[in-house]
Amino acid sequence: MKQQTPTTITNGRLVTAQGVTKGGIRFAGGVIEAAGDVAPRDGDEVVDAKSRLIAPGLVDFGVFAIDKPAFHFGGITRAALMPDQSPPLDLPSRVSYIAKSGKPDLWVHPLAAATRELAGRELAEIGLMKEAGARGVATGRRWIADSGVMLRLMQYAAMLDLVVVSHAEDGGLAGDAVATAGEMATRLGLPSAPAQAEALAVARDIALAELSGARLHLRQVTTAAALDLVRAAKQRGMAVTAGVTPAHFMLSDLATAEFRTFARLSPPLRSEADRQAVIEAIADGTIDVIASGHDPRGPEDKRLPFADAEPGMAGAETLLAMTLNLVRDGAIDVARAIELLAANPARLLGVEAGVLREGYEADIALIDPDKPWIVDTAKMAASARNTPFDGQPTQGRATALWKGGVRITG
Repeated sequence: MKQQTPTTITNGRLVTAQGVTKGGIRFAGGVIEAAGDVAPRDGDEVVDAKSRLIAPGLVDFGVFAIDKPAFHFGGITRAALMPDQSPPLDLPSRVSYIAKSGKPDLWVHPLAAATRELAGRELAEIGLMKEAGARGVATGRRWIADSGVMLRLMQYAAMLDLVVVSHAEDGGLAGDAVATAGEMATRLGLPSAPAQAEALAVARDIALAELSGARLHLRQVTTAAALDLVRAAKQRGMAVTAGVTPAHFMLSDLATAEFRTFARLSPPLRSEADRQAVIEAIADGTIDVIASGHDPRGPEDKRLPFADAEPGMAGAETLLAMTLNLVRDGAIDVARAIELLAANPARLLGVEAGVLREGYEADIALIDPDKPWIVDTAKMAASARNTPFDGQPTQGRATALWKGGVRITG
């Protein structure tokens, strides 16, 4: 599937690192030719943006399942897939298969398993998996407890110039906890772990990254203490980045009050103070990536007692709208939102995407930031519809989407 006809989008508002400016964009042969004050040429397909935002397609960093309809609904054109598959992505053949699986209308960038079978003991063949298409190496849903293994992983990844994606939660402290220790967990009688389980893991991984020179991405940082550690590491000039999902800046542990398993997440929802700290970290640049954490779970995993339910949420369809809430609340502007959703994750993956730049692939989203809609599990396109935002009125939709210059939706 290749772009057959050059396309010019006019009368829009371009979202770039410098801000939002009136203009248009032209793309041909699957790549961006010009952005700004552009005019259509003879033979172009012309699309009137009608003052909507012209933005790069979103790059969703660290999903657990590929749901094309859900991703396209959310304006997502690329996704970095976690290695927690069945079987896990710990062999070059599996990585190669995944790297080709979504094309042409969605590019999937596999993250290689750090250890064999994601067991945290023996390093996988990371070099061969990079050759097969891996764009990073990840510890999976769990923390690697053995610091010696983690150091060797980081040293190896540094030599290969691969980002290390870590799950920041000390497994010894977290154990089988399903909630954050505090008043809410006590009232509900849920097995809980202290928020410091995250800070301890972050401190260890930052120390090892500093020792090895590796690029470290902490996939979810959700507590004030851990965010302070990331902030300090950045101030020292370390190549450390942090991510978060909308659940942890939209919801606190109060959302678990009725034992709704759609709010059973990993890491668990935190206190209101931590939620506010996440928003502050998004605003001041401590957090680099907002990702959906897309992890759809069916009734067999969610219609269980809270402590027995599997963690995870279907997040692809709500990612953009929830992030735009931060814009409406004045925490960030639109340019920063797109940086978090597209430019920064693309930079981590080392792909020419995520920004409206001449020569980059024409992954383009037309976004109406004010379009109202209601999150409704009955209408979701994901393979499973477990969202903690069910029934919530929201605003912001990708109304048209192009992948490599070919129109996918809208």
